[in-house]
Amino acid sequence: MGPYYVGVIIPLVVTLLLRGTKGKKRGLPVNVGGEPGYAIRNYRFSSPVQSAWEGVTTLAELFELSCKKHSDMRLLGTRKLIASEVEISDGRSFEKLHLGDYEWLSYGQVFEAVCNFASGLVQLGHQKGERAAIFADTREEWFIALQACFRRNVSVVTIYASLGEEALCHSFNETEVTTVICGYKELKKIANVSGQLDTVKRIICMDDEFQSDASLVPGSSSWTITSFSDVEKLGRENPVDPDLPLSADIAVIMYTSGSTGMPKGVMMTHGNVLATVSAVMTIVPGLGNQDVYLAYLPLAHILELAAENLIAAIGSSIGYGSPLTLTDTSNKIKRGTKGDATVLRPTLMAAVPAILDRVRDGVRKKIDATGGLPKKLFDLAYARRLSAINGSWFGAWGLERLLWNLLVFRKVQAILGGRIRFILSGGAPLSGDTQRFINICLGSPIGQGYGLTETCAGGTFSEYDDTSVGRVGAPLPCSIIKLVDWPEGGYLISDSPKARGEIVIGGPNVTLGYFKNDDKTKEVYKVDERGTRWFYTGDIGQFHADGCLEIIDRKKDIVKLQHGEYVSLGKVEAALIVSPYVDNIMLHADSFHSYCVALVVASQASLEAWASKQGITYSDFSDLCGKEETLKEVSTSLLKAAKAAKLEKFEIPAKIKLLSEPWTPESGLVTAALKLKREVIRKTFSDDLGKLYSS
Repeated sequence: MGPYYVGVIIPLVVTLLLRGTKGKKRGLPVNVGGEPGYAIRNYRFSSPVQSAWEGVTTLAELFELSCKKHSDMRLLGTRKLIASEVEISDGRSFEKLHLGDYEWLSYGQVFEAVCNFASGLVQLGHQKGERAAIFADTREEWFIALQACFRRNVSVVTIYASLGEEALCHSFNETEVTTVICGYKELKKIANVSGQLDTVKRIICMDDEFQSDASLVPGSSSWTITSFSDVEKLGRENPVDPDLPLSADIAVIMYTSGSTGMPKGVMMTHGNVLATVSAVMTIVPGLGNQDVYLAYLPLAHILELAAENLIAAIGSSIGYGSPLTLTDTSNKIKRGTKGDATVLRPTLMAAVPAILDRVRDGVRKKIDATGGLPKKLFDLAYARRLSAINGSWFGAWGLERLLWNLLVFRKVQAILGGRIRFILSGGAPLSGDTQRFINICLGSPIGQGYGLTETCAGGTFSEYDDTSVGRVGAPLPCSIIKLVDWPEGGYLISDSPKARGEIVIGGPNVTLGYFKNDDKTKEVYKVDERGTRWFYTGDIGQFHADGCLEIIDRKKDIVKLQHGEYVSLGKVEAALIVSPYVDNIMLHADSFHSYCVALVVASQASLEAWASKQGITYSDFSDLCGKEETLKEVSTSLLKAAKAAKLEKFEIPAKIKLLSEPWTPESGLVTAALKLKREVIRKTFSDDLGKLYSS
């Protein structure tokens, strides 16, 4: 009878605990200055956290403290490249990598490399007050270079490795960068625009391949190129004392991907980034030197930069990988070679929703393809665990949970190494379906965060015991979240049952503003009478009773796609409407998909003229719009217009729906000035939009 009672009592206790967390206050109202609004703080801290380490005010101090404390422990790991080969499939070539085990550098070794590189920068001629740019994929040299620059109080300009030439030149020239630290692949990009760079004097290449590339010499005569290892050697032979920064000094000028026009550089102080790192430190349970972190997201993104600084601060290990080598079945992994996650077996990782969606879709396709008993077992196990997570004590708890993990979910968990205990998701909204899938199949909680580059990724964060979906958690301990009225959009803090309004973030993590862009800075940054700095996000949110935030809308027609790219709907529509076949167009995008779709009101005269030339017969204009060849012709025309306007690939609608009926003020779909009523159109054609994404 003992086991029977245990089997009944334990699920009951867990259910009561779960119900208790659902009523838990995670955020509390707080009185703040500035524009009137409804403000919430983290329930555990009466004022915003600035540093979780006594006496530490900069990232340079934090890194040195941790290296001395954890000197002999592993810090940075990189897989050994055994072989690279090219495979041909369907007439296309694909690079495949054979990678070995991780080779590790200890905290002591990394600190020595950082000090040597910092000294090498000085010996190379980098002067006090000059800025350095890091332009490379995520790797251990990126992290070492970052910390070395911090040690000399050099502001680091971070740029996405995938950035186009025009944006690259803009970022370098605007910040007057004199030293660029890059990989061989990025060096070739820089050489292509060498004549357009005004201030670059020195390039430090992380790879030695450049030394045998004669093509780089003519294009790089205006600067010197030195290998990363030679800079370290130079510094080791000629050590220089550190020039440590202050909290208010600019650590990073981070260039965002840009929504319209050129990217903007966000100025982050050491105190700004330290505040976010300190806040997350208090939220993730049990962080310590036993943890292993898988690093593969761009370090040029604040989410990854803050995460790696946190991991290094607590004595954990960072193993480097890439999105294309992440799992055993990733695109660049040679068959028979293990992926990064399988070899590293991480306990912690950060992820964007697109990566987690890929894991979910891959598992589901494999289960569906297998069918039979395995599929039935999976569906049963999933349903039992879902019932438990939703709070039912009749769901799978205790021994039954262990049994399902052993029989069903262990193989899914092995995809990411089998030891994941916490995942931080950010960059875009995570769908409830994917969140539940990860919770159940990987057996780990997901901390979904909301923040922006302008707030050093700090904003809100869902706690490990919050099993709800569709929300982004309560304010981080470094932030205060305030909603302010947006009457034009119909969102007010007096709304019932939930206060609604534009999300404004205040606290020590809010950055200084945009580099050399005072007008834009003044538009979205405000300092109140109490000295608190606020950032107006343009996002619309509402607070739940427990103090957690939900994002419900966006003030402007700028949308972030699943992979983090920003799309300006109006800009794209203006570019595509020049097609002779388009009478009107509405682009649609959301953060749950990686591509755009469009509703196109067809130009009857142009399409009928085309159909006549092609000898296409049709009963009426609606019939013509529904024909496959018509859809193809219009799509080709849109692509031509997009290329003429130099739109990015992700801005071009992947699928379109042709509509035969015009949008008029009488139909309620456009205003009297013929401007789109975007929300009305979206609701009117919601079924069509759904089919575009599902087909």
